[in-house]
Amino acid sequence: MRYPKNLPMGGTIGFVAPSFGCAIEPYRTCFENAQKKFKKLGYQLDLGPNCYAMEGVGISNTPEKCAAELMEYYQRKENDILISCGGGELMCEILGHMDFEALRKAAPKWYMGYSDNTNLTYLLATLCDTASIYGPCAASFGMQPWHQSLEDAIELLTGEKSKVRGYDRWESNEAKDQLKAEGNPLAPYRLSEKKVLKSWIGRQRVSPEAGISFEGRLLGGCMDCLVNLLGTRFDRTVEFAKRYKEEGIVWFLEACDLNVFSIRRAMWQMEEAGWFRYVKGFLIGRPLCFGQEMMDLDAYEAVLKVAGEKNVPVIMDADIGHLSPMMPLIVGSRAKVKVKGNDLEVEMERK
Repeated sequence: MRYPKNLPMGGTIGFVAPSFGCAIEPYRTCFENAQKKFKKLGYQLDLGPNCYAMEGVGISNTPEKCAAELMEYYQRKENDILISCGGGELMCEILGHMDFEALRKAAPKWYMGYSDNTNLTYLLATLCDTASIYGPCAASFGMQPWHQSLEDAIELLTGEKSKVRGYDRWESNEAKDQLKAEGNPLAPYRLSEKKVLKSWIGRQRVSPEAGISFEGRLLGGCMDCLVNLLGTRFDRTVEFAKRYKEEGIVWFLEACDLNVFSIRRAMWQMEEAGWFRYVKGFLIGRPLCFGQEMMDLDAYEAVLKVAGEKNVPVIMDADIGHLSPMMPLIVGSRAKVKVKGNDLEVEMERK
């Protein structure tokens, strides 16, 4: 696994928009304030041509132009790292215009984003053996003040941190909607809910007092994107898992638009494709449909139907994904996971 150089003090942060850009509110205001905050910290900025574009369908520009921006900014020497402007819907359409062989040969560079950005964070690891960060997009850094999760993300990029811990509280969809209604795009998260982890070993529920630890190569992202990649010419997951089978894989998964039946189907599909053959454990983020139940199926059984048969730790409602805050995770790193009660710690070794 190749690891990029750390973001140096006074270095340059590059911004690209292979998914949505920051052309509309509240994202434009947030992104502009994020730039001010980064400059105040002493960083230089390098904005790609699509950051404020709104010419595409589900992404900032045409797939060809989004791919061209990403290829250029990943390989150019004028920036040290890349942060995606935002998530979106159709970043997958740029993949056919990408040159992953060129990215594999290029000097590795940190790329950070989540949700639709799974299309690159995941493929950098599985196609290029290059680590990336599944973490916050650029607009989130406009928040005043920063939440600890944003501090964690920057410290992963600078190399000051290799270990992240979960957070005490999280923001429900209702709380987020209230913030939007108040019209303050720079407001911090409204952390309305106490975080409660639920843990299993296989199908056996684990007492909160019991400690769980496991380790393996960290891989995953947004399930919506992952099942879309599955079976395509960009799917080299089985080969990746075999390459690291001695260490095994720690899967981190979260869902955006999927309902509980879609999550169950996605788990079935990944299992049948052989993705989970060398699994050492699962970290499951709160799905955006948190609390949903359909025809007696909830989000826990949606996952456990497959994950529960593996006789490995399954940790659910972790701080990963669309219900903020999110733990930034280094995709491709060697992870050591420790869980006790509601405390989750992930140490990520860069080897």
